[in-house]
Parts: sequence; C-alpha cells; structure tokens
Amino acid sequence: MERCVTIYVLSDSIGETGEQVARAAVSQFTPERYEVRRFPYITAKDQIVEVFEEAKNEKSVVIYTVVIEELKNFIVEMGNKFNIPVVDLMTPALDALERVLGYEPKRESGIIRKLDEMYFKKVEAVEFAVKYDDGKDTRGIKKADIVLVGVSRTSKTPLSMYLAHKHFKVANVPLVPEVPVPEELFQKDVRRIFGLIANPFKLNEIRQERLKSLGLNNNANYASIERINEELEYSKKIMEKLKCVVIDVSNKAVEETAGIVIEHMKRNFGEDMYC
Repeated sequence: MERCVTIYVLSDSIGETGEQVARAAVSQFTPERYEVRRFPYITAKDQIVEVFEEAKNEKSVVIYTVVIEELKNFIVEMGNKFNIPVVDLMTPALDALERVLGYEPKRESGIIRKLDEMYFKKVEAVEFAVKYDDGKDTRGIKKADIVLVGVSRTSKTPLSMYLAHKHFKVANVPLVPEVPVPEELFQKDVRRIFGLIANPFKLNEIRQERLKSLGLNNNANYASIERINEELEYSKKIMEKLKCVVIDVSNKAVEETAGIVIEHMKRNFGEDMYC
C-alpha cells in the first residue's frame, strides 16, 4: 500500500504557522509522497466544506489555526463526518494562557496580521525619520504626517524618533538665520507643522555640552547667548509666518511634547492623522 498523505492547513490568517508545523511533523515520517495545501483567510463554513469535500478523496489530515469558536467547532464536526483527523494548534495554547492570565482570549481572526502590519508601519516611519532628519531632503516635508521646525538642540530629532515609534512619518527642519526656509514648508498644511522653542539659557547649557562632546571649544559662537537669542527670534518670526503650533520644550520630556503633538493631531484630523 502506498504510504502517502495530504495535509490540509486551514487558517483565519495566512496559515504560515500551520504549514511550518505540518512540515515539521511530516519530516518525522518517511512517506513516499506528501503534500501540504494551505487555505488562508478562512472566514466562512462554505470554505471549510470545500476543503473537506476535497480531502475526503485521499489520505488526509487537517491542521488548523482558527480561533473563532463557531468555525473551529465546524471543522471538528466535518472531521468526524468524513473520518478525517483534525488537529487544533491554537486551543491548547489559548487554554493555558487563559488559566494563567485569568481572562478569556479575544478570539478575533487575523490579529497577528494586524500586529505585523503595525510593526512594518513603525519600521517605515523610523526609516522616514532618519532619511528626512535635520532638513537633509526637503522633499520629505510634503510626504510627512508631521513636520517639526526649530533651532538646533530643541529636541527635533529625539521627538521625530519617538513619534516614529507611534507610526508617524516625521520630517524635521532646522531654522537658521543664514539658511533660507524651504518653500515646501509654506505649502504644507499648517496643522501638521509644529514649532519648537526653548529657554535660551537652557539651550546655552545643552549646546555647551554638545561642543564638549565633540571636543570643541565651548566658547564658540554656536553656544553664545547672543547667537541663541538671535536664532530664537528668527525662528519665532518664521513660526508666526507659518501660523503653526508653537511648543516650549524647555522643561518637557520628549514623551510630554509628543503627547501635545499627538493630541493636536487627533483634534484636527481624527482617524486621518496619517498622510
């Protein structure tokens, strides 16, 4: 008698986990022939019926990662009807976690796919923040969910990265009296622009530390109060011209400033915060 088997993998997501388990399990045997057939995004009973109508004609096993109770029970019912072994990969793990955590699982299909999508969205946002940091490429202003403007050392980069981890694509633009303001800024929806300012003495301390870390003389013009005041006055004029929200970050943690930005975005755009 020919030793062969077909393993049907049913999943309410992409079915990758079920397929890996199926292949790992069958590798422990030496069938003359085997095949793994994956059926992703199972959301209805008629899809399950189609699988079993096919599976009943050959030596088969059904492995499934389906969490919706009704569909899970229907798979068991069909397995009994056609005398086909069915293997539930999710329920033992869910039951164990429920006992430890003390509450029931959500039993929502495709949650892991949503988590994966959010992860990749975060990675994309972080890459965006790096690419369009410190005005490197002004084309990022048009694509950004949020644009931060301000003089050097007003936490534009740390804030950009923090917001990126909240899935916002952020471009930041330094405001320097000697450098023309990018025209793209004046074409951007002002509700997406945030100006950052700080106390000049606080900036003086931060800039002196920055120069020290670079091994430079901390008496450089970059860290002088006169230069800082000049830059701040210039930046405030630009922000007034832009009519953007201005946030004093002097005594605020990055998380606190981010909270203010996100709250403004929610108020203005609701669920459409992302471009």
